[in-house]
Amino acid sequence: MAADVDVIVVGAGPTGLMLGCELALAGVRTRVLERREKPQRDSRALSLHPRSVELMDQRGLLDRFLPLGRTVPGWHFAQLPTQLDFSVLDSRHNYTLFLAQAHTEALLAERAHELGVEILRGREVTGLSQDADGVTAEVRGPAGAGTVRARYAVGCDGGRGVVRGAAGIGFPGADETLTGVLGDFAAMDTGPAALAAAREGGVLVAPLEGGVTRLVFLDPERMRVPAAEPVTLEEFRTSLTRLCGSDLGVAGPRWLSRFGNATRLAESYRAGRLLLAGDAAHIHFPAAGQGLNTGLQDAMNLGWKLAAEVHGWAPAGLLDSYDAERRPVGRAVTENTEVQTLLAELVLTETYRRPAAALRSLLDGLLRMEEVNRRLAAQVSALGTVYPATAPGADPLVGARMPDIALSEADSTAGRVYDLLHEGRFAHLDLTGEADAASTVPARWGRRVTAPALTGYDTHADLEGVREILVRPDGHVAWATRHPHPRTRDEERRAALTAWAGDPV
Repeated sequence: MAADVDVIVVGAGPTGLMLGCELALAGVRTRVLERREKPQRDSRALSLHPRSVELMDQRGLLDRFLPLGRTVPGWHFAQLPTQLDFSVLDSRHNYTLFLAQAHTEALLAERAHELGVEILRGREVTGLSQDADGVTAEVRGPAGAGTVRARYAVGCDGGRGVVRGAAGIGFPGADETLTGVLGDFAAMDTGPAALAAAREGGVLVAPLEGGVTRLVFLDPERMRVPAAEPVTLEEFRTSLTRLCGSDLGVAGPRWLSRFGNATRLAESYRAGRLLLAGDAAHIHFPAAGQGLNTGLQDAMNLGWKLAAEVHGWAPAGLLDSYDAERRPVGRAVTENTEVQTLLAELVLTETYRRPAAALRSLLDGLLRMEEVNRRLAAQVSALGTVYPATAPGADPLVGARMPDIALSEADSTAGRVYDLLHEGRFAHLDLTGEADAASTVPARWGRRVTAPALTGYDTHADLEGVREILVRPDGHVAWATRHPHPRTRDEERRAALTAWAGDPV
C-alpha cells in the first residue's frame, strides 16, 4: 500500500511542531495530526532554556522569538533561595527566555506552514499498526473515520498518548503522590508586603503579558488531591490565605489547573517504525521548567536522523542513536525533578519539616559554590548535554555542543557557525586555513554537508589544536581531529562523513 505521507506526527504541541519543521526542512512529506480543534490558549510552560534558545538560533528563527519574550539570567532549582546562574555558561544565549508556551506553539506552527507541513486539527488518532513497509493510522475527524498510511509515525501526544501503547513500549515509573496548583489572574495585590508574604508562603509569582499574573504553589492540606479534580477559585483563595495570611487579592481567574508528580520514562524511544518524543517519552513534575525544553531537544535530535532514514542514506544505526542519546537525557531530567519534588514535599510534611528545612539550607549553601552551581545550571539549561562518542579514541569534543564561534569566509555567506545550520545540514569546518576539504566534501556528499572555505575564525579554548570539525545538523560535534598530517586527516574525514552522513553520492 502506497504511503500518503512519509511521516505522521501525532500531536501539535511544541515537540510535534518542532519535529514537523525539522522533517519538512529536510524535504520529508510530513502530516501533523492533532485531536484538539484549536491551538491551546493557556500556557502551562513559560520558558525556553538556553539550549532551546540555541536551537532556534541554529534554524534562523531566534529573531521571531526574542521580541515576544523577556530574558532572565538565571533560574531556580527546587525554589531554593540561591538561583542557578546561567550567565556564566559558555553560550551566546546564556539566559532563559521567559515566553508563554502559546507563543512558542504559534511561532512553530507559522514556521511549519512556511515549510509545507500539513497540520490537521480535530483529527484524533485512535489506533496504529505497523508492518514491514510502513504504518497505518486510524483517524477520526470531522468527516468521519479513515486511515492514513505513512512510512513512520512519531508520538508527540503526551503521557497518555496512543502511539506508545500501539508500539507496545512500557512506561515504568512512579504514580502521582502529590499535586500542586496554578492560577492565572487578571488582578492581584502586587505591593511589596503581598509579594513578601507570597515568598514566605512558598508561592511562586510570575508576571505574564497583558497584566496577568500566575501563582503556583503546593498546599500541605491539599497536596494529596488527585490532579484530575478541578481547581475552584474558592479553594485557591483558601489555600493562599492559609499559606500567606491573605488571598493576595486575586481576582479575574483566566485559568486554574492542578498538576501532579507522576514520573515515567519510556522503556525505549523506538519500536520499529513507531517513535516517541516529548511527554510521550517522559513525564515528570514541572520542576525548573524542563519538560517543554526536553521535548524540543528530542525533536531536534530525531528530525534529521529520521529524514536520513526516509531518504535512504542513513548509515546503519543512525536512527537507533536517537534512543541511545536522548533516553539518558530523559532519565536525568526525571531524576532531578524527582529530587526537587521530594525537597518540596518533605518541607511541607509535618514529620520531616525541621530536617527538610535543614537539608534545603545545606543544599542552598552548596549552590553558592561556583562549581556546584555551574554544574547544575549546565544540566537544567541542557547546555551541558554531551552525547556519548561511539568511535574509539574520539576527540574530547565529540558529542558536545559546537561553540558558536564567528567565522570568516571567502564568500561571506555566514557570520557564525550557527548560520551554517539554518538548512539543517552537516557543516564541515577546516580550521587549518588550507581549505582543501571545502571543495571535495560537497562534491562527494552533495547537499547533506556544507563546507565553507574559511579564511579565519574566532579562537575558543575548546578548539585549541583542532584542525577539522564535522558539526551535526543539531549542533553537536560528530567528529574532530587534531592530526597534523593532511593525508591522515583525509582518511579520518572520509570515515567520519561516511559514518554520519552516509556513503558518498
